[in-house]
Amino acid sequence: MPSLQLRTLVFVAWVLFYVTFLLGVRRMWTGRYVRSPVARALLTANTMSETVAPENEEWYRCVPDLLEDKLQPLFVQSSLDRDTQAFLKRSIEKSGCVFTQLYHSFVSTVLSPVVSRTSINGFLSRGSMFVFSSAQFQRILRVGPEWMADRLLDLGAGDGGVTQIMGPHFREVYATEISPPMKWHLQRKNYKLLGIDDWQQTGFKYDLISCLNLLDRCDDPLALLRDIHQSLVPKTGRLIVAVVVPFQPYIEVGGQWQRPKEHLIIKGKTWEEQVTILSAEVFEKTGFEVEAVTRLPYLCEGDMYNDYYVLDDAVFVLKPVN
Repeated sequence: MPSLQLRTLVFVAWVLFYVTFLLGVRRMWTGRYVRSPVARALLTANTMSETVAPENEEWYRCVPDLLEDKLQPLFVQSSLDRDTQAFLKRSIEKSGCVFTQLYHSFVSTVLSPVVSRTSINGFLSRGSMFVFSSAQFQRILRVGPEWMADRLLDLGAGDGGVTQIMGPHFREVYATEISPPMKWHLQRKNYKLLGIDDWQQTGFKYDLISCLNLLDRCDDPLALLRDIHQSLVPKTGRLIVAVVVPFQPYIEVGGQWQRPKEHLIIKGKTWEEQVTILSAEVFEKTGFEVEAVTRLPYLCEGDMYNDYYVLDDAVFVLKPVN
């Protein structure tokens, strides 16, 4: 009995120390101490504005002259829009919820040694991603708001946040996902789930397949691209693919990160150089031709340490060719 009391006391002391430490790291929970000047502006603004701060301009900056000649006319210039601002504002507000963030941090610490970060985020309903807005999606695909097609397949759809941006343009929406908690989110949104080894064997083809930030998180990216090529509607089918630049491939196994079996090495120091290499050495060699490319921020909801997380994305629209 004394031993049980001692263990309980130690556990309570550890929890109190942990909470105190996290509060100390977070410093304060008001808008005054939000870390980013852009975040402070978004948090305190009464209305959303179209003003682009200097650090936001970098999210979309490209020097087309540094791209390969045939890619230069295909570059689509994007910019910060209202939907992106709204996502950032929601992320900042969620990051400032002290008790929610303490709970998330505690659960993450306990589960991370044995559960993947994706599944933890799905269980906690946090970490939603933002790749493009509806307007940005329509612009790079060169379609209007009323455009409709038959089938969309979103590979590695996560919680379906980005799928919701594309879904209204399709009569049927299919998705794949490995994480069980993320599958639950997709089922709640009434998307048709397919197995990760079954989507290319359904007997029908897709008008659009999205492969967003997946090539650097799968074991065999070239085989995946070849399967996609065979699964698109001939002539009119398209692939929209987002790739984090610089390209750094890792796969998540349990709570650990490791190199994929097929480790693509994309050379180049700048965004433009890596986009050119991806086009010539990856997409062309797997039977695709670039129709459009843009630079966008790959945004993720924040936590108690950051209001949001951002990576550089290259987003391509690819046409299958023989």
